[in-house]
Amino acid sequence: MAETVALDPVDLQILRLLQNDARTTYRDLAAQVGVAPSTCLDRVARLRRSGVILGHELRLDPTKLGRGLEALLSVQLRPHRRELVGPFVERIRALPESRALFHLAGPDDYLVHVAVADTADLQRLVLDEFTSRREVARVETRLIFQQWSCGPLLPPARDGSATS
Repeated sequence: MAETVALDPVDLQILRLLQNDARTTYRDLAAQVGVAPSTCLDRVARLRRSGVILGHELRLDPTKLGRGLEALLSVQLRPHRRELVGPFVERIRALPESRALFHLAGPDDYLVHVAVADTADLQRLVLDEFTSRREVARVETRLIFQQWSCGPLLPPARDGSATS
């Protein structure tokens, strides 16, 4: 199990602000949390080193990139063994259509979020990259009609502000 990192109130303030706008400058961030910019820079660097901050993402609109159809593929392996899992995961993560990959407990072993051009492209992907693999026993496809991002990982501070 992953180790929990001790965070003080200033760390939490910094994280709340950055999760809402990762492009906030250190100067602005420092002013909002009440520390010197150099202190803020050091704290953010420590949060990165400790693995609390994993990175920054650039989100792209798949529709504008010619991938207007998204789906979730439930995949069951046969058998579900370590020597098959590694190569399967590597291959699926390398596919340009793959957006996210989840290893699951339950009847399905993996859930793969994909973005493709159209239904013909989805069919090609399922047949060529999933069901053609010896270790894949079953693939179930669910089209995504709409998706929403959910709230931030850290809720607002108790007084409702991001900085308290």
